[in-house]
Amino acid sequence: MLNDGQAKCAQCKRKFSPKKYLMEQQIIEAFLQQNSATQTAKKLNLHFNTVKKRYDHLRKAIALYADEKYQENTHLIEEYDEYLYLPKSVKVFDKNMHKVQNFLTLCYQNRVYSLMMPTPQKYDFNLTEAREQKKLSKFLRFHKIAKLHTLQNQITAFWDYFENFITQYKGVSEEQFIYYLKEAEFRFNYSEKQQREILFTMTSNS
Repeated sequence: MLNDGQAKCAQCKRKFSPKKYLMEQQIIEAFLQQNSATQTAKKLNLHFNTVKKRYDHLRKAIALYADEKYQENTHLIEEYDEYLYLPKSVKVFDKNMHKVQNFLTLCYQNRVYSLMMPTPQKYDFNLTEAREQKKLSKFLRFHKIAKLHTLQNQITAFWDYFENFITQYKGVSEEQFIYYLKEAEFRFNYSEKQQREILFTMTSNS
């Protein structure tokens, strides 16, 4: 322990604050338990923005980790299928095409990885007209990219998981959607023990 309240790692000799390190561990643990940023801030007596920034950092780290694993295993991809996600709060598909998120989910060694696809706005349809909305809806349903061995598989299991997972978050923006999707993949692909080991290793190396 150093006199300024910091400690030094015996291996890398890097200085760190034990208090800050403990806070990081507690935030990670709360994140693993799927506690909201508000719940964690109250529980740990921290400012909401402090927790929110750490949660955002964890989600971005998870996305990078997923990309690395995907790049290492592209040759092992066995199945893939395209998915159109619309929040459950939106009841009419054709009238809410602008809210659809489109992604391609791939499967390798019983793990999933998703790639974002063009949103409906990218297609040459006038989404302000009901007739055009229906045409796009039909187009997307019948022009899917897919390769599946069975109807019930890891990909469809993940989609069911994701639909339940995302309902706890309200108003996820289009820009942030990918990070919540990657978080869902992370929780689906790994046991809680594996998640903890991965997150603690990532944060200790950052």
